[in-house]
Amino acid sequence: MPLSQAAWARIVPFALFMLLLALRGALPEQNALGLDPRWIYALNLVVVGGALAWFWRGYGEFDRQNRPSLREAGLAVAVGLIVFGLWIHLDAPWMRLGEATAAFVPMTADGRVDWPLIAIRWLGAALIVPVMEELFWRSFLMRWIASPQFETVDPRAAGLRALVLSTFVFMLAHTLWLAAIVAGAAYAWLYIRTGKLWCAVIAHAVTNGVLGIWVVWSGRWEFW
Repeated sequence: MPLSQAAWARIVPFALFMLLLALRGALPEQNALGLDPRWIYALNLVVVGGALAWFWRGYGEFDRQNRPSLREAGLAVAVGLIVFGLWIHLDAPWMRLGEATAAFVPMTADGRVDWPLIAIRWLGAALIVPVMEELFWRSFLMRWIASPQFETVDPRAAGLRALVLSTFVFMLAHTLWLAAIVAGAAYAWLYIRTGKLWCAVIAHAVTNGVLGIWVVWSGRWEFW
């Protein structure tokens, strides 16, 4: 059956993000355009952020009545921190699926940290990615697995099959496959437990935000 407008509103921002990721990975450092591929990430703020803004009124999950309580928000923050702690330790060679499509090392040619690049990367990872990914992986895909009429599915009734299958596909989109399973299952559990996508977004944003700070502090750029 054809996809609904609500489905496309959740697919398009994700597809644009993946397209920009592929472009960044395919463009060599030395190219005819003289363009630094790392700066393509800045387009996420404009292109993906713009798409989210365009469709925003169609995301009922973010309406005022669906905001989390203080307790639910606290749970989301805790889950986000736990996922971060596990993510940076689940990086053994056997826990990896190949190499990252588009590595991101924000260093200048003379070895200095490039702070504008770091700011762009962190803003995208902590603000844009959590909203875009949770709308696609949890709001759309997980509920669509439960029923093609995904908008009618209460996330609290999505079921174990939808959680497992959506988490498996989520894993395939990440290099650290075991860490991705943990993260995907944690965010999906939050969504199912609370029925509020905001909780999954908050947890995802905490994980990515703290991870970004840790990456800059430790110099472990491979996690970006």
